[in-house]
Amino acid sequence: MMRCLLILSTIGLGSSTCAHARDEEQQHGKELLQKLCARCHSVGRTGASSNRQAPPFRSFSETKLYDSDFLQRLQDGYSSIHPSMPTFRFNRDDAEAVLNYMKSIQEPTKPKQSPQR
Repeated sequence: MMRCLLILSTIGLGSSTCAHARDEEQQHGKELLQKLCARCHSVGRTGASSNRQAPPFRSFSETKLYDSDFLQRLQDGYSSIHPSMPTFRFNRDDAEAVLNYMKSIQEPTKPKQSPQR
């Protein structure tokens, strides 16, 4: 019984540590986006972007964030078709933090309605 409790408490501590690390990583990603992108983009769960051409990060489509190349593009130098947007280049840890934060704030996707007959 004692051994079982020890194992369960160790598992609980491990998951708590993982959650804390994930929260710290997401906070780091948020801080990077606030520093580099908030001049134009809304980087939080609410609020409008100050530049109408810059979408709020919470509205990025899943296809963009879950695209297997997005993380690499953040590292190689992410730029936009908008000439006023500078190119940003992140190291791997920062790119992962930015991506994981952006995933955490996404608005729920609305289910597609089937056509009415």
